[in-house]
Amino acid sequence: MDNAKIDRYVSEKWDGDIVPQLVEYIRIPNKSPMFDKDWVANGYMEQAAKLMEDWARAQPIAGMQVETVRLEGRTPLIFVEIPASGPETGSDTVLLYGHLDKQPEMTGWDDDLGPWKPVLRGDKLYGRGGADDGYAIFGSLAAIQALQQQGLPHARCVVLIEACEESGSYDLPAYVDHLAVRIGQPSLVVCLDSGCGNYEQLWCTTSLRGLAGGNFTVKVLEEGVHSGDASGVVPSSFRLLRQLLSRIEDENTGRILIDGLHVEIPAERRAQAQRAAEVLDTAVFDKFPLVDGLKPMSDELSELVLNRTWRPALSVTGVDGMPPLASAGNVLRPHTAVKLSLRLPPTADGKRSGELLKEALLRDPPNGAQVTLDLEKASTGWNAPAMSPWLERAIDAASQAFFGKPAMYMGEGGSIPFMGMLGEKFPGAQFMITGVLGPHSNAHGPNEFLHIPMGKKVTACVARVIAEHHAASLRGETSGSPVAADSGTRHGDHGCC
Repeated sequence: MDNAKIDRYVSEKWDGDIVPQLVEYIRIPNKSPMFDKDWVANGYMEQAAKLMEDWARAQPIAGMQVETVRLEGRTPLIFVEIPASGPETGSDTVLLYGHLDKQPEMTGWDDDLGPWKPVLRGDKLYGRGGADDGYAIFGSLAAIQALQQQGLPHARCVVLIEACEESGSYDLPAYVDHLAVRIGQPSLVVCLDSGCGNYEQLWCTTSLRGLAGGNFTVKVLEEGVHSGDASGVVPSSFRLLRQLLSRIEDENTGRILIDGLHVEIPAERRAQAQRAAEVLDTAVFDKFPLVDGLKPMSDELSELVLNRTWRPALSVTGVDGMPPLASAGNVLRPHTAVKLSLRLPPTADGKRSGELLKEALLRDPPNGAQVTLDLEKASTGWNAPAMSPWLERAIDAASQAFFGKPAMYMGEGGSIPFMGMLGEKFPGAQFMITGVLGPHSNAHGPNEFLHIPMGKKVTACVARVIAEHHAASLRGETSGSPVAADSGTRHGDHGCC
């Protein structure tokens, strides 16, 4: 492999072809179904899928087949199949994964930026979805084209781009079962939907947290009443909600109080967290737009890494029952509702965790208030299997070739439902989970951006790993497991990023 040629080809492909496509993709407000109940009628998801399908079909990749698969009542899925360069790898397959659906707008964008307004500023492309995860199909096919440009061999490749990931991937199990025979026997899964600690080396994700959460409501009245008349007689719904949340979280430290939501952290993951903290230093926390004077939740950097990757943590991500400040009168409100997002350790059982959450919040409501928890998500996380020597060598060689630095390994705090699903269906597969969501890229938030140089280098690294996979396959170092039609995957038991 001529690394310089790979690097040059990928860079030119991104600048001349991929970035212009991503600009058009960002313009499409194809929010995930959880955030757009009328997604079918609005047509944005089909528009985004068509953009990607049309681009893929135009790529000069020998023998490639491209199809947008549509199951009744489900979001579309783009399926791309590329035959092996030769018969020597047999049925061995590389599976590359991404998604095209997007998170909602969120407030706080700079005046000259916006979620559906692509802005190219230096090396950054601003707008919703470019880095999470619109670039995946473009990067995947560009990596394969880079190999074919040099006549380098590769195994059969399958690309799956779903349109439901940000809603929990509830449509994906049906598609994976429907396409089982066509997917084949992947021995390597490449996911491009994860993060990176910096933009200076290749980062691979070793674990992902699970997620339990939903809408939690405390109701005390049938309608609002004069606060002067009722306060001191009718308990505040906000105070009762606070009281109930204190059952699951220590308000002074943020520690989750339910023992069953904690797990033993493997020694290898602790060592990786320590190494990541040494490399990142204060970037562990100062990558976030902290207000002046705010201190992180620990002085130990490695503990911060473990906090966001292996420990449960609660966030309140939405609120209802409260008027905006400008129209808030002297009224004791009838209810307070919040959306809870409880991140779970990678090996904690999602279903059981959801049950523990409901048990803690709903038992013996104070003052007899009406308390409900609509549990929307209860997903198990993912802990990567032990990495094969060939893949570890390939990933590090790719990072050295295109970044000039060794590869790094670290867990991520978010969830990628596909990984747990694939871990169940292909227990013999190896995983390369990587991505471009680095410091300040702010996925799901305002001013989200794609770091274009990182996208280029990750694409080149994927090309190198696919080539190394072919060599390992010839040496008998890879092994795939066929898709089982009845895999035991819990439909709907997955969380979103």
